[in-house]
Amino acid sequence: MKVLKMQKNSKNCIICGMENEFGLKAPFYELDDGTVASVFTFKSHHQSYPDRTHGGMISALLDELMGRALWIKEPEMFGVTTTLSITYRKPVPLDTKVKARAYLTHNSKIGISAKGEIYSMDGKLLAEGCARYFKMPFNKVFDEASSFHEEMCYEPPMDLTEIDFPEIKI
Repeated sequence: MKVLKMQKNSKNCIICGMENEFGLKAPFYELDDGTVASVFTFKSHHQSYPDRTHGGMISALLDELMGRALWIKEPEMFGVTTTLSITYRKPVPLDTKVKARAYLTHNSKIGISAKGEIYSMDGKLLAEGCARYFKMPFNKVFDEASSFHEEMCYEPPMDLTEIDFPEIKI
């Protein structure tokens, strides 16, 4: 799939925070098939069992990614998680690049549903999830527009032009 644009990163988020010492610093790409994707590497401080990523970090990444799928359609809206279900298919390795994508399965006036997947770079499904989110405008999350812009201030460079994924099965 072709990369159309990058989404902004925050300062402190555990998944996208560029100033979070223990964060993943994951970039997020909007693709031409209407999905949002990321290519990233879990590090040793994200470990559970030796050489395996902690399930909580896998869950957090999928939650972030599925919530960001909303930004493709409604860039001024946050998705606040109401339910989250994760299926762990294979161990997600540490210090190895992986890729993930998410897409909306339902979009209404007050909420969305989404699916997300993490794959090895050679296309093996490692984990997948589904979630529901309540829509909340940015101005309800942040006290002022300036605090939103202070937190969501990083614009990562568009370092990829394409990311391959299997066809979506809805």
